Amino acid sequence: MPKTQYHIYVIELHKKVFTENRRFREANPQFNGVLECLYVGMTTKTPKERFLQHKTGYVNKKGHKLSANIVQRYGSYLRPSLYNHIGPITTRAEALKMEETLALELRRKRYAVWFN
Repeated sequence: MPKTQYHIYVIELHKKVFTENRRFREANPQFNGVLECLYVGMTTKTPKERFLQHKTGYVNKKGHKLSANIVQRYGSYLRPSLYNHIGPITTRAEALKMEETLALELRRKRYAVWFN
């Protein structure tokens, strides 16, 4: 059986997320309005498949919603140039750490970023 691989991905969000979503705004005091608003996530799907799940409000067989509301409402498109340098990751713990690392790195560059 093939080993599960995790992928990190970045989705550009419409900038109105910054004015309309208080929690997003509070999480990004460094944002100056110049760069983009982003969502960083990790998945066992391809980034494209996961983006489509977010946009369609994917619900799994157990009835759990597996899409982020912020992406469903504000997600525009994938930004592969911001994540293609990160190869597949073999453990969930490493993927979660990489998701956080990338998100914080992008915040330091003054993007507005949401991650879980």
